[in-house]
Amino acid sequence: MAKLAFLGLGVMGYPMAGHLQAAGHDVCVYNRTASKAEKWASQHGGRHAPTPREAAEGAEFVMACVGNDDDLRSVCLGGDGAFAGMDEGAIFVDHTTVSSKVTAELYAGARAGGQQFVDAPVSGGQAGAENGQLSIMCGGDQAAYDAAEPIMTTYAKLCRRIGESGAGQMTKMCNQIAIAGLVQGLSEALHFAEKAGLDGRAVVEVISQGAAGSWQMNNRYETMLDDKWEHGFAVDWMRKDLGICLSTADETGASLPVTALVDQFYKDVQKMGGGRWDTSSLFARLRKLG
Repeated sequence: MAKLAFLGLGVMGYPMAGHLQAAGHDVCVYNRTASKAEKWASQHGGRHAPTPREAAEGAEFVMACVGNDDDLRSVCLGGDGAFAGMDEGAIFVDHTTVSSKVTAELYAGARAGGQQFVDAPVSGGQAGAENGQLSIMCGGDQAAYDAAEPIMTTYAKLCRRIGESGAGQMTKMCNQIAIAGLVQGLSEALHFAEKAGLDGRAVVEVISQGAAGSWQMNNRYETMLDDKWEHGFAVDWMRKDLGICLSTADETGASLPVTALVDQFYKDVQKMGGGRWDTSSLFARLRKLG
């Protein structure tokens, strides 16, 4: 069993850190809101620390799952950052969805200090984190990945190295691009069925068994039809991710017309007050339009 630190106890990080402690690892957690770290330690029996540096001291692996580029920099860098507390050879594993730019910056910073860095964004949402069924896409040095993989499999159904540093984040962008189009397509199909006077549940029962079937359809159509939007990844976070996709596409020359359009539809959902609704709320936008 390993000595670990886990930084960030949001809806994903809280259960992920719990799986590690339940597996017998020695886990010390840090969270910006200290009361949540205290709650986690009380519930799971691990330890908590007041700063990322103190959480990371002596840890073989430091896992992070925070909000965005700036949040990640704040837990890694500076006098109270994790890098300042990590031993030489320790491995930092970043589960946050961030830009490849910050990944390159932190990979270089870790290497300069004698540490290792793996970008390892996740897919599967809160339910995947709670059930230990996440998909993890990784970038970084092979040796660092090989060492970290057994730790990550504690909360993953699939964990794979895609390539060098940044490849994990690029793969997560592919994931979000694909989801954006799927959710809009599903929303339009349900909207069309509704306007045509069809039973949406009956329609999905049939079409889900053919080429139109998808995870989104199987897991979200009922809550969409019931006007319930608290079952998954928030619109605010999706717009953050799609912003990364679109800015990276500008740099690489990729064409993402559907992604750009759906990003604007999510902007409409935010204007409706749905920033914290889950991403399937694109259907709510269509219903509002009539």
